[in-house]
Amino acid sequence: MTSHVIPSYLSGDALGPWGVFLQQIDRVTPYLGELAFWIESLKRPKRILIVDVPIKMDDGSVAHFEGYRVQHNTSRGPGKGGVRFHQGVTLSEVMALAGWMTIKNAAIGVPFGGAKGGVRVDTRGLSLAELERVTRRYTSEIGFLIGPDKDIPAPDVNTNERVMAWMMDTYSVNQGRTSTGVVTGKPISLGGSLGRHDATGRGVFVVGQAAALKQGVSIPGARVCVQGFGNVGAIAARCFADAGAKVTTVQDVSGTIHNPRGLDVRKLIEMQLAGQHIVEYRDADRITDDEFWSVESEFLVPAALEQQITAANAGRIRTRILLEGANGPTTPEADDILNANGVLVVPDVLANAGGVTVSYFEWVQDFSSYFWSEEEINKRLDRIMGDAFAAISETAEREKVTLRTATYIVACKRVLAARQLRGLYP
Repeated sequence: MTSHVIPSYLSGDALGPWGVFLQQIDRVTPYLGELAFWIESLKRPKRILIVDVPIKMDDGSVAHFEGYRVQHNTSRGPGKGGVRFHQGVTLSEVMALAGWMTIKNAAIGVPFGGAKGGVRVDTRGLSLAELERVTRRYTSEIGFLIGPDKDIPAPDVNTNERVMAWMMDTYSVNQGRTSTGVVTGKPISLGGSLGRHDATGRGVFVVGQAAALKQGVSIPGARVCVQGFGNVGAIAARCFADAGAKVTTVQDVSGTIHNPRGLDVRKLIEMQLAGQHIVEYRDADRITDDEFWSVESEFLVPAALEQQITAANAGRIRTRILLEGANGPTTPEADDILNANGVLVVPDVLANAGGVTVSYFEWVQDFSSYFWSEEEINKRLDRIMGDAFAAISETAEREKVTLRTATYIVACKRVLAARQLRGLYP
């Protein structure tokens, strides 16, 4: 007897990011032909692990944090996806992020499946020693699930090279041998790759160039608005500024600044590295966070967290090209509004794929113990991102669909073809 009962935690009803992912899968199903037979495999993560992460705090007390690792699909290769430390992490969020990694990896053609991890913790309240204990305990708890040929974590929100070094060391100690390939985004001295730090933001700019050519938008002089000035947003902003664009508006957790003549992006990055907030930048006006969405631009780059653009604010957005630097920043309802208003949306699963592309390069380099120059890495990244945009743009024109739907068509067909060829065992 065949059962199609959906477990409650997989339902899209009122479950935030995972519900958004399920809607995106439903929208692409009619375009998959006979491969739609396997669509349920994309609606059910392969593995979900929830772990307790107890650590001793500096004051001698014991604190417990909840951690997750979700492997969404491994039909095309080992799981691949970042680990985020954030007080707002939920299972729904991690499930959706893992699903988006499946789509992203397939869309750009790297041989990975989709995975994601997270710990619900406010890192602002942790000392460096406490952060290390959280990282090492979390790594130990998920250690049996990860590995260079099983599931490879990487940095994400509030995690970085240092955290990846701790993860790699913890896994290696528990395995009894050094295993540099268990994570990517590591320091260069521990097997990290040149170009990895800038890769996601650079990738956003590369597909932005391709989208600009398609839309007839000139980058020199173009106005750019960036939400989120972390690694992705700041690097994308720098790339646009270096190409002659004017970054007029930037928003981060401290607030929103605006100057129609353009902001000094490198100065903002220097301030950030010095521990200052962007609102301390003097040559700009302070506007409200809500006003950010109404600023006119040629490029809008949401590079913060998911579900920032909704039906409530999408109608006020006045831009030509929206480049999703963050994962899942736009809800399906907002997508429809933006499309109706003539905004070209380059989806997250394509626009921010530069990071996982260079993570793939790092993984390959670790296996071979042969490392490439940054120039070679950037050339390979630019080619892969450019080719992916061209193929997806062609699909969008042929099927008369948005770039998001086209990306899902390309990716889902690749994943489900692998699922069909592999069959079911036992």
